Amino acid sequence: MNSFERGTVVVLTRNHRARLLRTLTALQALPEGWPIIVVDNGSTDGTAGAVGRHFPAVMLIRSRRNIGAAARNIAAAYAHTPYIAFTDDDSHWEPGALLRAARVLDADPRIAAINACVKDVGTGRTDPFCMEMSRHQLGGDASIGTPVFGLMPDACILRTRAFYEAGGVWPPLFEDGEEVLLTLDMAQRGWRMVYRDDIVNWRRVGALSTPVRRRRLRNLIWTAWMRLPIKLAWRETVLRLKEASRNRQLKSVLLATTVGAGKVLKRRHVVSANVVQMWMQRYHPDFAGSEEIHRVTSRQSMV
Repeated sequence: MNSFERGTVVVLTRNHRARLLRTLTALQALPEGWPIIVVDNGSTDGTAGAVGRHFPAVMLIRSRRNIGAAARNIAAAYAHTPYIAFTDDDSHWEPGALLRAARVLDADPRIAAINACVKDVGTGRTDPFCMEMSRHQLGGDASIGTPVFGLMPDACILRTRAFYEAGGVWPPLFEDGEEVLLTLDMAQRGWRMVYRDDIVNWRRVGALSTPVRRRRLRNLIWTAWMRLPIKLAWRETVLRLKEASRNRQLKSVLLATTVGAGKVLKRRHVVSANVVQMWMQRYHPDFAGSEEIHRVTSRQSMV
């Protein structure tokens, strides 16, 4: 199989014309030669026109409105390759990174996703999220990557089939924490995720804004009620609301969580005890091995 037939690079953008053009210049220069799909999430700054003029070989998909991370579902439908590399409009893959990722996925058909090592273009430092993920690694074969539970949603290479099987991104989550539900659903289907520090994605690493923090808290609560046992869902809700209170966002997070609660509960399908344990090890490692968790994840409690 030729290199360009192995994977597709997917970039989401909205009103970041200048930095997207810089990103596309870097992506087209990669030695892998993977085709590129850009999903323009309702830009009003002339992004689509600029892409069409300067990068005619790039597939451009225009959304009439901003649909957040669910735009990845649209791109995946147009990607006719076994692998998809998701990235942002302010980042680029290091030359050779995609080829290394493809070789890892070729070598082990159980792996659904490879999380990249995200580095700041200004300082060269690794994104703290990557370091946190690698610290909470799972047991198992680490010969071709550190086993982890989680996704870097805009810095990962996914097996296209695994993305489809898990249902892609659930649109109401919009973005910011939307990857947790996808992670749970992939793990429930037996897919593995790994982290590789030699597969690098360069970007300008910034702090989360207040709206991002608020939406992520809502999404973590929603995901808990869709996939976790009731006691753990309640516990996660209390923890996230306490976090919102510390950030002086309790009212806004409560309102955002309550709106849409009906459709969240309609999608409730509790994952297996093994997947719950992986989720606990990733997000609450100090509590993961407690006797209470063993009781909660028993067959009688998985409701």
